[in-house]
Amino acid sequence: MPNFLADILAAHREVAAADARDVDELLAEAVRRPPTLGFAEALTAHADQGLGVIAEVKRRSPSKGDLDPDLDPAELAREYADGGATCLSVLTDGPGFGGSPADLAAARNATGLPTLRKDFTVCRADVCDARLMGADAVLLIVAALEQAELVEMLGLAAICGLAVLVEVHDDEELARAVDSGARIIGVNQRDLHTFEVDEDRAARLAERIPPYVLAVAESGVRDGDDAARLAAAGYQAVLVGETFIRSPARPAAVKAMVGHPVGRRASAPPR
Repeated sequence: MPNFLADILAAHREVAAADARDVDELLAEAVRRPPTLGFAEALTAHADQGLGVIAEVKRRSPSKGDLDPDLDPAELAREYADGGATCLSVLTDGPGFGGSPADLAAARNATGLPTLRKDFTVCRADVCDARLMGADAVLLIVAALEQAELVEMLGLAAICGLAVLVEVHDDEELARAVDSGARIIGVNQRDLHTFEVDEDRAARLAERIPPYVLAVAESGVRDGDDAARLAAAGYQAVLVGETFIRSPARPAAVKAMVGHPVGRRASAPPR
């Protein structure tokens, strides 16, 4: 069975090891950039009206192959905005997903929506690069990082003015995310080792997410019914890529997921 996460991380860490740039210089440049758009603030504001949607720009995936390799990121982002998307997520990984920093800039500039850099962040320079390429938020995958790395990168992101989506897959990773001080936690229903989807994972973990955390459900969200179920479980937003990319009517597909009433999560701490 393929181990997609291990292969992708190995490639990213190899690139990071060869990166001779001075991180302090990158950070100094990053903090000079204009203020970011409020990614967390947009999700919080929308949750008062119902479920928010983070709509993803993704050309391909390692497990599914090409989704829309010739997509126009600006046009796609405008379709998402027309459907009522709250924020954008843009893949910038080239080898596995066909993305690039140019895709992120084009999508964000076309809509003015707060935008997440969706990539495999493995070093401090990656965090700075997210800010420098124009992102408003960065992804940190708990399964990809040691706890000290996770905490360090959360702190660095705060200095850069970036929001952070901390992604988890199980109770242990959720506990680590909470301990790190994460304020936005995404439960990915896709196993990043096999890329198989468990459509009940987010619902199972919902009650373990503290009420003060913004909760996002990722992957396996196919339609409005799925979105409504996740909202009822207490998720303030869903992050959706493949479903929208494959849809012949993207604004309508987004609209079907936006605004479902958000339920109250239990306050039990994660194990």
